[in-house]
Amino acid sequence: FQAVTTALAGTVGTGNIAGVTGAIFVGGPGAVFWMWVSAFFGMCTKYAEIALSIQYRETDEGGAHRGGPMYYIEKGLGRGWKPLAVLFALFGGFASFGIGNISQSSEIAGAMNGLFGIDPLVTGILLAVIVGVVIIGGVKRIGQVASYLVPFMASFYILAGIAVILLRITQVPAALASIVTSAFSFEAVGGGVFGYAIMAAMKQGFARGVFSNEAGLGSAPMAHAASSTDEPAEQAMWGVFEVFVDTIVICTITSLTVLLSGLPLGEAALDSYTSNGAAAVAAFNTILPGTIGGVVIQISLLFFALSTILGWSYYGEQCWGYLTHDSKMVKALFKAVFALVCIVGATGSGKLMWDIADTLNGMMAIPNLVGLLALSGVVARITRDYFKER
Repeated sequence: FQAVTTALAGTVGTGNIAGVTGAIFVGGPGAVFWMWVSAFFGMCTKYAEIALSIQYRETDEGGAHRGGPMYYIEKGLGRGWKPLAVLFALFGGFASFGIGNISQSSEIAGAMNGLFGIDPLVTGILLAVIVGVVIIGGVKRIGQVASYLVPFMASFYILAGIAVILLRITQVPAALASIVTSAFSFEAVGGGVFGYAIMAAMKQGFARGVFSNEAGLGSAPMAHAASSTDEPAEQAMWGVFEVFVDTIVICTITSLTVLLSGLPLGEAALDSYTSNGAAAVAAFNTILPGTIGGVVIQISLLFFALSTILGWSYYGEQCWGYLTHDSKMVKALFKAVFALVCIVGATGSGKLMWDIADTLNGMMAIPNLVGLLALSGVVARITRDYFKER
């Protein structure tokens, strides 16, 4: 259970609120449809990733399991493929600072400033201390914190989102219709460029979908590899569940709230807000009385982002550990730097943080997807054997 909640901690983050809001403003309602499409295929890729991570994981001298794309690429495909494994670990090590820290810290700083008027620098320092204390305890400490934090934060946001949707339930059919029709809209946009609307919707939908559910990135398998189970297919089922909860449930709640709010969309409209999170706050506030919506969003962003930072600290540690043959000095240095990067994220430019995270995501996904394709036969065999026995 701690392996699942640690993976969900890394998966359910600011992408579910701030990222989705930004995607709809820039790509229109059609971006939601392409998020759903990415989730449908993402369930398959995440299942495959986790099954392989259990199949090819290693056990260290302390009895702890470790695995992930770098291990299943090297062990499953042979030593000749090790450069690809190294490439993944290198990109993953740097991505832990982007998707897993900088973009999350930026949203936490915005939430704390909105809730309590706290200066971003102060938030960054406090966050660095909290993260440092937790990650020094290793995967067990992270798992313990995640097992309490994730169910609470997900339930809190889902219940709040359902309440918002129920308040405008009569407008939901029209919102759902706009998602589908906008996904295939060939209206002329930007001076007669046909198809631009579809391109923008697809780009935003897939980018935010992958950022949110992390299917294909190879991150979650590292947490699942640490689990106590010996059955690859059984643990892989949780990957399907993760993508479903993350994108089909939580991201859809955010999407419907933004669409039901009636706020004007477009890049110019998004630029009028201080951050993507601020745009989400405005959407909730138009439906809920007073400033309740803003408080809900800011509390959710705070917990979503904090849990993601903790989950990704473990992923980064595993990547740098693989590259340096589990050097204790390198792991200790990584933890110290990772905690301090929270200050950089809290005080940096919001848009730049998202652009960095998107770039690192893409670089990380490429070697992993190549490995998944090459090992697809193994995934099929694992699955057939599992269901044949049952």
